[in-house]
Amino acid sequence: MLIRSPKAWELPESAVTPENLYHLSKRRDFLRALGVTGFALAARDVVAATAGFPTRVNPAYRDPALKPTPYEFITSYNNFFEFGTDKAEPKINANKGWQTEPWTVEIAGLVRNPFKIEANDLVMKMGGAEQRVYRLRCVEAWSMVVPWDGFELSKLIALADPKAEAKYVKFTTFVDPKNAPGQRAGNLDYPYVEGLRLDEAMNELAFIATGIYGKPIPNQNGAPLRLVVPWKYGFKSIKSIVKIELTDKQPKNTWQVLQSSEYGFYANVNPTVDHPRWTQASERVIGGGIGGRQKTLMFNGYEKQVAALYAGMDLRKNY
Repeated sequence: MLIRSPKAWELPESAVTPENLYHLSKRRDFLRALGVTGFALAARDVVAATAGFPTRVNPAYRDPALKPTPYEFITSYNNFFEFGTDKAEPKINANKGWQTEPWTVEIAGLVRNPFKIEANDLVMKMGGAEQRVYRLRCVEAWSMVVPWDGFELSKLIALADPKAEAKYVKFTTFVDPKNAPGQRAGNLDYPYVEGLRLDEAMNELAFIATGIYGKPIPNQNGAPLRLVVPWKYGFKSIKSIVKIELTDKQPKNTWQVLQSSEYGFYANVNPTVDHPRWTQASERVIGGGIGGRQKTLMFNGYEKQVAALYAGMDLRKNY
């Protein structure tokens, strides 16, 4: 049995906001439920302090209209091919002995400040974790709403100080076939690789997740460092990152190499461009019960924040 020790920047279990309180639709009701009233209601956000590095709810990224998916669904319905191709397999196989602490990530390539750092130390260097609620849309036409804890990717890139010729960011995950049965099976070409244009990576929404619901991110969800780009299909949000490299060449992401006619580099959520084998106009809501479907939104609902990145592009060709 894997025993995972909590990190210095993570919330202790006793300090985690209960899920029923988190789901309250109005911030004022939420604060009242915590016993915060009067001047405190107007003067401060909810902050759960942990060892001097708080995880706080960032109200700019918490749409009251979004109902977060229950924790048990988020952590038991997963795509993580390193640990199996069935949705239930990653939760089982990723917790049989695979170790995610200590964990070192390398920042390299066309940067003036390359470095290697332990994941704990990186989060502290980024000033701790904040919580953002994002939609998650899988290319398989299912969706969730996830309260991620972590930090903005742009902070990390700024720390690395990109050189002028850097145009793209390449992300690489781990290789551990001893503990990752999918890597032994060779169901994909490992290590898993993803990429973004540099301007995409610098967008305010691009995020490195380190937790869910104020709890440490589980192995099956991409511990300890997972990319989250909510306007793109979920396979772009690479899990368990070990290297972030700035480059002048567009990286070939894993699914694009495997089947370029079905999975492009951009992978922006687009309800008008169907997958060759199914429609992308609607999605099945995980935890939504029988008939729980909804229309898919352009850029997964983040058009206002990201549409300018693709001005003048043909989004049918650049899929």
